[in-house]
Amino acid sequence: MSRSHKPYQGHRNRNAWNVALYLFNEYELYKMVQRCVNNTRTLDEAAHLIMAQLGGQKTPDGVPYTYTNVRLALRKRP
Repeated sequence: MSRSHKPYQGHRNRNAWNVALYLFNEYELYKMVQRCVNNTRTLDEAAHLIMAQLGGQKTPDGVPYTYTNVRLALRKRP
């Protein structure tokens, strides 16, 4: 099992943790996430909206913002 598939800091894996770290600790990303969550009915819809806005970007650590990692982050959001 590779390093990115082991549980990490209470998240499914290191990539999921890294995406959550940036989504909830970078102010502009956090505000965008909050708007998406507040303007949709479900977290699935919010994740799709977030993905549409991030458009294939990566975290500063090089981890891609994937739908799965964004959705996992929303489930654990503060």
